[in-house]
Amino acid sequence: MKLNIAICDDEQTHVCALSELVRKWEIHHSHLIKIKEFSSAESFLFEYSENHDFDILLLDIEMDGMNGVELARRLRKENDDLQIVFVTGYDDYIADGYDVAALHYLMKPVKEEKFMSVLDRAVRLIGDREKNIILNVSGTVRKLPLDKILYVEAQQNYIVIHTDKEEYRVKRTLSSIEKELDQGFFRTGRSYIVGLRYVSGISKTEIQLDNGTAIPLGRGLFEAANKAFIAFY
Repeated sequence: MKLNIAICDDEQTHVCALSELVRKWEIHHSHLIKIKEFSSAESFLFEYSENHDFDILLLDIEMDGMNGVELARRLRKENDDLQIVFVTGYDDYIADGYDVAALHYLMKPVKEEKFMSVLDRAVRLIGDREKNIILNVSGTVRKLPLDKILYVEAQQNYIVIHTDKEEYRVKRTLSSIEKELDQGFFRTGRSYIVGLRYVSGISKTEIQLDNGTAIPLGRGLFEAANKAFIAFY
């Protein structure tokens, strides 16, 4: 896989340290990595206005001028796919990381093992982004990325695929669509399949999603749901 990784930090020593960790990670993977370094949020935005090809952004928070949180908020207005990893010496902004859907929040000095695992997860999510299913919706063939699916619901002879923006009603069985999904999904019983990337909590009777939806969880599936959730993350 080809990956474009941006490092944005106003301290050159930290930029060099992160770049070195990325190269160590590259050695153990079969990816072709291009690294681009930025000393400010403004310089990154200038580049980004012409080039949207970045896959991962390693972003400091405390910088002169625009800080990392504000940069992340601007990017999220038009890009939900960029994997943002905050790398900072402060823990005051963890809540902001959730607000901008940051992949992770790494504290300086960065521990190599943790850094490697975060990049592994970023690549898995990027790979998931490239997976699609093909649907026939009212005679129109549609391509739907798997990572956009919140949950799938069975309704008599149809299934309804719920995303954050639209719903797709297709004449298929839940079992047939389940075969086309990957390890990012879990079947909660006879009527539902949930996207694990959107799960916020699991109880013995239901699974809660980030948007507030509660999906019933079949009896005896609590342990399996937890294992699937932990394995995914």
